[in-house]
Amino acid sequence: MIDWDDVRYFIAVARGGSVRAAAEGLGVNHSTVLRRIAQLEERLGAQMFEKLPSGYRLTAAGEEVLELANQMEASSHQLETRVFGRDQSVRGLLRVTLAPPLATHLLMPDFAEFARLHPDIEMDILSFGELANLTNREADVAIRVVYDRKTLPLNLHGQKGPELFGAVYISRDRLAAWRAGAPDPVRWIVISIHGIPDWAGAGEVRTTDVPFRVTDAGAQIVAVRQGLGITTLPCFVGDADPLLARVPGTELHMYGTLWLLTQGETRKTKRVRLFTEFVSRRLAAYAPLLAGLSVSRD
Repeated sequence: MIDWDDVRYFIAVARGGSVRAAAEGLGVNHSTVLRRIAQLEERLGAQMFEKLPSGYRLTAAGEEVLELANQMEASSHQLETRVFGRDQSVRGLLRVTLAPPLATHLLMPDFAEFARLHPDIEMDILSFGELANLTNREADVAIRVVYDRKTLPLNLHGQKGPELFGAVYISRDRLAAWRAGAPDPVRWIVISIHGIPDWAGAGEVRTTDVPFRVTDAGAQIVAVRQGLGITTLPCFVGDADPLLARVPGTELHMYGTLWLLTQGETRKTKRVRLFTEFVSRRLAAYAPLLAGLSVSRD
């Protein structure tokens, strides 16, 4: 069976006249386009293009495939419009996937408000470490931290949100003890699978080389509140916690940018549109907190 994504790349090269133009239009690199074209040619058992000094020219087989590909593209758009675009009811299931800290420490009050505004929308909040696949309909909306937008899947519709920063935190009691000259060693508190991030430094606080390891973010926050040491946290978590303060002499670090992602077939439904518009406004309001600008340093 032919992969529709391969056909999209073929159409882009045929219309752009070159691999470079196709890559720029699709927002991918040169090698990705070549690989997709090679996959299509292998499946069809025919060469689609001739490579000339002036660019890529369709072969006779390529001309036939382009005619059918244009029909496939038109049919795909028609399907989305007629079938998925009809679902304009403000009811039904809405599944949202995002990282646990975003749900627990930032957006859950907003999800609750949205649910109150739309009582007929059934909501599944999928807040776990593994990313749900929107293409396979495992979720309708994804809220993701993206460091490089080129890594975003081409088949998803993306709405860019605020930038997200992190910092190094310590409990206020532990910081006061350190400032008073307490001799107790300060440890790094780390999630086992992550370790100490390359960007993180201890600033003015001297740490031991004996870390304190936990397996999840919830335990990490409890450990730093207990004064066991210092740890890295997103600013929207650390700055909002009254028991924590930033470690003196440390700098902010950009984790990435928040993106609202939807799949082409579902993003036109009214419940998805209402939700993405609602969350987009909330994220914009949270921009100072996400950037670490909402509080002064201790």
